[in-house]
Amino acid sequence: MIKKILIAFFVAGLLTLLWAPESGVEDGQKNPSVTVNAGAFDRRDTVVSFPLPENLRAHFYGLRDSSGRSIPLQIDARRRASFVLPDLKAGAAVSYQLMEAKAAGPRGVELRSEGKKLRLESSGRKVLDFQIGGELPSPDIKPVFLRAGYIHPVYAPSGRIVTDDYPSDHFHHHGIWAAWTSTEFEGRKPDFWNMGDSTGKVEFVGLEDTWDGPVHGGFRSRQSYIDLSGPAPKTALNETWEVRVYRVGQGEKAYSMFDLVSIQECATNSPLVLPEYRYGGVGFRGHREWKDKTKVWFLTSEGKERMEGHATRARWCHIGGLVEGQRVGIAILDHPRNFRAPQTMRIHPDDPFFNYAPSQLGRFEITPGFLYISRYRYVVSDGPPDKAEIDRLWNDYADPPKVMISFK
Repeated sequence: MIKKILIAFFVAGLLTLLWAPESGVEDGQKNPSVTVNAGAFDRRDTVVSFPLPENLRAHFYGLRDSSGRSIPLQIDARRRASFVLPDLKAGAAVSYQLMEAKAAGPRGVELRSEGKKLRLESSGRKVLDFQIGGELPSPDIKPVFLRAGYIHPVYAPSGRIVTDDYPSDHFHHHGIWAAWTSTEFEGRKPDFWNMGDSTGKVEFVGLEDTWDGPVHGGFRSRQSYIDLSGPAPKTALNETWEVRVYRVGQGEKAYSMFDLVSIQECATNSPLVLPEYRYGGVGFRGHREWKDKTKVWFLTSEGKERMEGHATRARWCHIGGLVEGQRVGIAILDHPRNFRAPQTMRIHPDDPFFNYAPSQLGRFEITPGFLYISRYRYVVSDGPPDKAEIDRLWNDYADPPKVMISFK
């Protein structure tokens, strides 16, 4: 029990570092101001985060610009402050006064519990559901395929769904989910991806936290990778997900945006070996209408389409197609701090499936005492992909604005 508590504190501290950009604090002054430097890129509707200085102890704060306009600021349980930067040109800087507030402000992102799922909405618009209770959609599907702990549906701003769940050709595909395929563990070879083989499975353990607020809402969940190929079930990996939906994309070109951070660690003193293989990790299954290859299109950051994009490396990949006669799509952004970034991709030639697959580049191991961290951002929109816009959003993700806090 003590070990589990210490691990939980360690992971919470690590997530604080993962979400926060570089910042600085000048001591010995009062009346804090927050200065944001755009860096090398034009910024628009950009999420900015920074750790709140320890000497600031009020429950709520807000930002005020030079014209007196207020900007919502959200502070989470780990004292990480976040706001949305409206607009800032490359090379420019802007300062805000950090003001105490009486309340956190209206909830721009809301989280609701609806039966066996959590639903996240941004400004009243559905963004995603997280499945916390397994339920087979048909009695014809074998119980071995039952799964929870994944994201589905994902909604475009129009309300159309871009994901699929339990598709008839791959019952183990579930919207956005995670599993490893070809593995070696203690001399055995469990497959956590192809659940029908009954050699391994990923089991949803529970929720650690949920929240909503004026800037973002989300949850932290825990999953276990269980080896079923031995004399008794044995947990090989423990995994934590943190998912955040942001209140952005409310303008003329509407979009929804959320982040997923996965942290995996060995559950025993034995490593999990990942041999070279073409897929495995965090997967995406597109809408079932996209099974018709004339209704779906792939585009990578390097300009490659479906057939030539497979097994290449890219900063992002957009998957889109027709749903109810209208075009929708999702861009999946790979963070530059990911292992082997930019990661290689599995783009299925026939099914609407996509997966960043670092195992394509050769064998690696998740070893005891080492945390395997995956970071991805998802941008969902209506219409065909706008390459310049996705590049802009990737720059925000990969190289966010820098923050300095001073006390005058």
